[in-house]
Amino acid sequence: MFKRLRLVALCRSFALLALLLAGSIPLHAAESKAPPVKVVIAGLVHGHVNGFLKRAYQGSVEIVGIYEPNREVANRYRERYKFDESLFGTDLAKMLDERKPQAIWAFSNTYDHLAVVEAAAPRKVHVIVEKPLAVDKPAADRMAALARANKIHLLTNLETTWYSSLAEAHGICVQDQQLGVITKIVGHFGHPGPDRVEPEFLAWLKDPKLNGGGASADFGCYGGVIMTWLRGNERPQSVTAVFQTNRPETWTKVDDNATLILEYPQAQGIIQASWDWSFPRKDVEIYGRKGIIRTINPTDYDIRIAPAKQPEEKTAAPLAEPYGTSVEYFAAVIRGEIDPSGSQSSLETNLIAVEIQDAARESARTGKKVELAK
Repeated sequence: MFKRLRLVALCRSFALLALLLAGSIPLHAAESKAPPVKVVIAGLVHGHVNGFLKRAYQGSVEIVGIYEPNREVANRYRERYKFDESLFGTDLAKMLDERKPQAIWAFSNTYDHLAVVEAAAPRKVHVIVEKPLAVDKPAADRMAALARANKIHLLTNLETTWYSSLAEAHGICVQDQQLGVITKIVGHFGHPGPDRVEPEFLAWLKDPKLNGGGASADFGCYGGVIMTWLRGNERPQSVTAVFQTNRPETWTKVDDNATLILEYPQAQGIIQASWDWSFPRKDVEIYGRKGIIRTINPTDYDIRIAPAKQPEEKTAAPLAEPYGTSVEYFAAVIRGEIDPSGSQSSLETNLIAVEIQDAARESARTGKKVELAK
């Protein structure tokens, strides 16, 4: 994928240059940018909203409304980012009717993702949610049905989508098949725990109804999406999971340590999700019959192809615009410039990831392997 995206961007640049030199389009038209996508923010209780707000003023999106029923939280963000009071409201349906956005970006708890889609889809407003897509499979299926019936995009934002190391690893092992047949994928996701996040964020993270679990939901979803993406949206045959709570004095209702085993034909996926790591991590190991790739951080990875005795350390090139950041990417999707099918953010990929999470919860509860329906 990574090589293809760079080639497409390069070809477009040459085509544009040729048109300019030929006088087919005026210089000012070539330099003009597409108008920003009009966005309503639904919720301010997800800590990722700060990253969005810091990037939102680069010109790709225009915030036309902010829905947040908690006045204390709304006032805090209004003061922090110097927003005009007129942007805020506590009636999402009314805001959508009056502001007429092209998209909603939800920074609510996961349980409320369904309500956001129920409000947006009939109004033909595209929806972006922070990972995971939904709190469980019934909610995800309802959201997907609404999105498809109303022909809107329903996209999920995962930080790993913007990792150039992971994109390059995908190109090497999926497009180029340099590792040969993939036999095992191991992913590690998490951090020492969300103890120090904003109180409104922490409140729902440790609520099994609003979050769908603890670390298993918060970080297990990364593994489900990445395994599915690397497997070309293949559903696993079965899921086996063990959930634990290592710090019950802190996490009284949810797990903080989870391991999921996904069974594929002649391959396995292992997801290790935790709020009890000694440091933050989102790294993936891909094992093939000819070699191994290990991503280390957002840009670095190492690769060992047989018969090499040592892995070769590499730094991936930055992702081409608009694939490098969530704001630019999703704006391009909403404008119809990009087809998100098959990506980490696509609806199809994330529906499978939610199905994996549901099966994992059932396996952890019963202590048995859960077969996925064919």
